[in-house]
Amino acid sequence: MTLIHRTLLAAAVLLAAPLLHAQASESAINKQLGNLRSLSADKRPAATVKLAADIRTLPAGASKVNLAYALANLVTEGDQGADARQAVADALSQALAQSPMPAGKNGQPPAPYMELASLVRYEDITETLDDPQFAKAGQILAANDDDVQKADFTLKDLHNKKVTLSELKGKIVVVSFWATWCPPCRAEMPDLDIIYTHFQSQGLVILSITSEDPFKVASTVNTWDYHPPILLDTGGKVAKQFHVEGIPRTFVFNREGKLVAQAIDQCTQQQFFKMLTKTDLHP
Repeated sequence: MTLIHRTLLAAAVLLAAPLLHAQASESAINKQLGNLRSLSADKRPAATVKLAADIRTLPAGASKVNLAYALANLVTEGDQGADARQAVADALSQALAQSPMPAGKNGQPPAPYMELASLVRYEDITETLDDPQFAKAGQILAANDDDVQKADFTLKDLHNKKVTLSELKGKIVVVSFWATWCPPCRAEMPDLDIIYTHFQSQGLVILSITSEDPFKVASTVNTWDYHPPILLDTGGKVAKQFHVEGIPRTFVFNREGKLVAQAIDQCTQQQFFKMLTKTDLHP
């Protein structure tokens, strides 16, 4: 072999090596996804960004879409930062661009498109995926928000007292959907309690809505020091009005009853405060 051939071969090996090293395995990614929730809050963002980068190295296909979609469902739990959310959205957008999905039942966009559209609409993410299913998902979310703006309900609390949303105009109302079996819900409720206690004198009302059995709810809540009223949505009718498909889910209405902010997953205290800055509450 001549010196030129050896040089060219060595260069080819050097160029190929980083690509081979960067290729992540689906099994390794799945394992890391399963461990993500166990990481501390300070380590989770970096782990999420790395997972998003690893997913981007996978070959195109349904498995890649599913892994990116799974990570997108986890990145909204708590405040992992804009960089992590954008990295995950980019990975999901790339996966869908490489492997577009057909419309689902009744022509509805598949769940990965809805998740990506939710990140864009509610998490200040930028994506320009050129796909009719993604565009339709954004339109559906906009229509859902219009429905929420027009929604009204009357529910009973654990003490059998009726609460009607439309009668709370003049108050700042936070509507939070939750369940006792939901770890992210339980994680954010102490912060909701602190915020409610702090701002109640300024007219803040927090309505915590669950569709669970009232006896189970009462037995669980009685062990907590939780002050906002808990409303019972038997049959989940109000959750359907609000197009709630995953919990926790939070909506903020100002004193005029206008929907001004919402969160699609678990929030930190700082994230709740950020949503409330769109009202006239004063720290």
